[in-house]
Amino acid sequence: MLTLFAFIVAIALLIAVHEYGHYRVAVACGVKVLRFSIGFGKPLLRWQSKTGGTEFVLALFPVGGFVKMLDEREAPVAPTERHLAFNTQSLGRRSAIVAAGPAANLLLAVLMYSVVNWTGVQLPAAILAPPTLESMAAQAGLVGGERVLRIALDGEDDVAVRSFEDLRWQLTRGVLEGQDVRLSVQGENASTEREFLLRLSALDSRDVDAKLFQKIGLMGPMSRPLMGDILPDSAASQADLRTGDEVTQVDGKSIVDGQQLRQMIRQSVVNQKAPTQLWSIVREGQHLQLAVTPQVVMEQDQPIGRIGAYVGAPPEQVLVRYGLLDGSWQALVKTWDVSVLTLKMMGRMVIGEASIKNISGPLTIADYAGKSAGLGLTQYLIFLALISVSLGVLNLLPVPVLDGGHLMYYLWEGVTGRPVSDAWMERLQQGGIAILMLMMSVALFNDISRLFG
Repeated sequence: MLTLFAFIVAIALLIAVHEYGHYRVAVACGVKVLRFSIGFGKPLLRWQSKTGGTEFVLALFPVGGFVKMLDEREAPVAPTERHLAFNTQSLGRRSAIVAAGPAANLLLAVLMYSVVNWTGVQLPAAILAPPTLESMAAQAGLVGGERVLRIALDGEDDVAVRSFEDLRWQLTRGVLEGQDVRLSVQGENASTEREFLLRLSALDSRDVDAKLFQKIGLMGPMSRPLMGDILPDSAASQADLRTGDEVTQVDGKSIVDGQQLRQMIRQSVVNQKAPTQLWSIVREGQHLQLAVTPQVVMEQDQPIGRIGAYVGAPPEQVLVRYGLLDGSWQALVKTWDVSVLTLKMMGRMVIGEASIKNISGPLTIADYAGKSAGLGLTQYLIFLALISVSLGVLNLLPVPVLDGGHLMYYLWEGVTGRPVSDAWMERLQQGGIAILMLMMSVALFNDISRLFG
C-alpha cells in the first residue's frame, strides 16, 4: 500500500509541476488557457477560475496531464480573442511556454535538493570495505578501512567526499566519462594520508549497470562484522551464534567487514554442499570458537550459503548538511550534474555504448518510491528530485510529441522563416509516438526482468 501511495503522489506531483510550468508562462505571455488537467478519465474535482476562465480538473487516473490553450489549429477562435491564441504568439513566446514545463521540473529538483541540504541527511561515511579479490580497487592497493577524504577526475580539481554516496556518484561519473580517478584517503592512523589511482578508463561505459561497483571492487561502506537478529532453527542458531557477536576470523582468515563475511558465507558452497567453518568470535570480551555449517539455498538457479542471521552492523553514519547559500548552490550543481549524466547515458544507449537495461519503467519507479518513502521524508525527497530531473531532461529530447520535439519545430521555423508543414508534422508525430512506444516497451521489459527475473 505504501508503494502504491508513494508512487501516485510522486507521479501526480511531478506532472502537476510540469503542467503548471506551461500554464504559468502561458498566462504570463497573454495566452488564454481553457483547461488545466491533472490526470485522465472521469473528473473527480472541477472548478473554474473567476479571473482567467480556466477550468481546473483533477481526474481519476493521475498518470498524466495537459494544459489546453486557445488555438486556431484546434478550434475556431473569435476575432476578438485571436490575440489570446497560442498559435498567434511570437516564436519566442511559444518557445518559452513549451520549455516552461521541463524547466519547472528542473527547478523542483533544485528546490528538493536544497531542502535536503538545508535540513541535513544521515548517510554512510566514506570508509571503504575490503575490496573484492582481483578487483580494480584491490589492484590499486586498497585493503579496506580507508576513509576517503577527496576524489578527483582527470583534469578536474579535488572534490571533498562527505559520504559514501558522494564517492559512488563521482565513480559513476568517472566510468561514464572514461576518466581515471584519484582517491585521497586516510588510514587508521589519522595523521597519514595516501593517494590511490583507480583506472576507470579501462572499464567499458556499457559496464554501468547493477554490477558496476563489484567490478570496481567497492561494494559498500565498511561495517563491523557483528551478528544481528538470528532466526530460530537456522544455521546460526544451531552454531550457538548470538546477537552482538563480533566475528574476527573464519577458517583462520581475518574478517574486518560485514560485507566480506556475507560474501564468504554465500561463496562457501562446494559441489552443492557447504563445509563446516571454524569461526573465531568475540562475545562480551571473551574469545570463542564456534563451528558453523551454512545452509545451501538456491538463488537464481545458483547454490549459495546462508546462515539465517543478519550479518554486519550498520555502517558509520555522518550528517551531511549545508548552509542556506551553499546548500542552494550544491543543489543547483547536483541538478546540473544529474541532467548532464542522464543525457550522456541516453546518448551512449543510442549509439550502443551503454546497455538499454538501464532504462527503467513504472514498476521500478514504483518500487523505489515505496522503498524511499519507507526510509523517511528525506530519502523520498531525494528520489523525487532524481525523477523530476529525469522527467525534465526526457521532455527536452528532440523527439516529436515531447516538448523538445516542439522546440525542434520552432528552431526550424526560426532558421527557415516558415513553420513545419502539416504533412511533415503528421509524419514526425507518428514517428515520435513509435519511438515513445518502443522506449516504454523496453522499460517495461526491464522492469519485469528486474522484479521477477
